[in-house]
Amino acid sequence: MNPKPATPIRCSWATNDLSIRYHDEEWGLPTHDDVKLFEFLILEGAQAGLSWDTILKKRGNYRTAFDHFDPKKIARYDRRKVQSLMNNAGIIRNRLKIASAIRNAKAFLKVQDEFGSFDAYIWQFTGGSPLVNSRRSVSEVPARTPESDAMSKDLKKRGFSFVGTTICYAFMQATGMVNDHLMGCFRYDQLVPAKRKRG
Repeated sequence: MNPKPATPIRCSWATNDLSIRYHDEEWGLPTHDDVKLFEFLILEGAQAGLSWDTILKKRGNYRTAFDHFDPKKIARYDRRKVQSLMNNAGIIRNRLKIASAIRNAKAFLKVQDEFGSFDAYIWQFTGGSPLVNSRRSVSEVPARTPESDAMSKDLKKRGFSFVGTTICYAFMQATGMVNDHLMGCFRYDQLVPAKRKRG
């Protein structure tokens, strides 16, 4: 009889099939695709005041409702489109968050024009490579850092909304700008090719 394979040790927040798959395949993986970065920016803003599990469950609906996070299309949304989104039970029906997605799409396009890509702009806040932390428990993970403070301040200056420092830090964690997998998590070492650690 073959022994049952050992369950890998994960960060404690990955507790159901959806969050486990997200944790194992996406969270903390360095992301440089502009559309993907825009998706996370919108979803992290939509998550404000809610659980990330809620967003994960609605993520497919968001992709359909928001034209697969194409910023050029979203920047052109009009009042009729906003109303159709407000009637869409598959997403978070919050008028401010929907308006923010449109505003952020416009600001996103301006950043792309200025820097060549949003990727080139956003990764400058970590010097172009992931900041690798050495956390042993969830209690050690901060809600904000000097980097997320700087990102939030600059994004707001450029016309973005729903980009407070806590949202920015969650965005940094999701897109791999920081590695906040706990050291005991199997993903930690997988995402530290250069072992560039900090305290």
